[in-house]
Amino acid sequence: MKPNETWKVIDHGHLEELGENLYTVTGKLPMPLGETVRRMTIARLADGRLLVFSAISLAEAEMAKLDALGPVGFLVVPSGIHRMDIKAWAARYPRARVIAPAGARKKVEELVRVDATTLETADPRVQLIAVPGTGDQEFALLVTTGSTKTLVVTDLIFNLPRLRGFAQFAYQLFGFGPGHPTQPALVRMSLVKDKAAMRAQLRAWADDPAIERILVSHGAPIEHPRETLLELAV
Repeated sequence: MKPNETWKVIDHGHLEELGENLYTVTGKLPMPLGETVRRMTIARLADGRLLVFSAISLAEAEMAKLDALGPVGFLVVPSGIHRMDIKAWAARYPRARVIAPAGARKKVEELVRVDATTLETADPRVQLIAVPGTGDQEFALLVTTGSTKTLVVTDLIFNLPRLRGFAQFAYQLFGFGPGHPTQPALVRMSLVKDKAAMRAQLRAWADDPAIERILVSHGAPIEHPRETLLELAV
């Protein structure tokens, strides 16, 4: 979709607390074959600053809740595709540092400045990872809360709900599920440059017993994700 020039609110849910340093919200995303979902994730760093991953412009009531969590310190554009609302967010929070993957930097800089391609903080609980095998085109986020971890991905994994009628058939035809976690063939063709490296990373995440969920940008969270990660790594 065409990036928004101004603060444009599309229907969305409420900010949900997943842990003392982790929050998420989903919004609707109009598509040619019907509506789907997109997700924003917020990690609160040890120093109180917020890292916003894949920003979505929210209504003012929800933005007030977000601002109450702490100052926005980082705006992470996780890929060259997930930049729909970044221009408005960068204007609203001009002191926040904009971070984008090295392989997507040029695309993101069509809209906003990019301050860095890596995250440097003193909080080891929040890790920004350039997904191996993607040519530095996509970030994943790994957030530790207590003794568990949440993995956040953008287009590496989809988990769309089942659709109705022709939309279900068309999305299924192009490998987008829907109704179960998948790595769509079209996405894999454009995103994955080294299949072996990408699959090795999926297996490494599967082998981490602390990872209790995956938050995907498009679809429902994947709880107890080891099996899913191993299936996608084949």
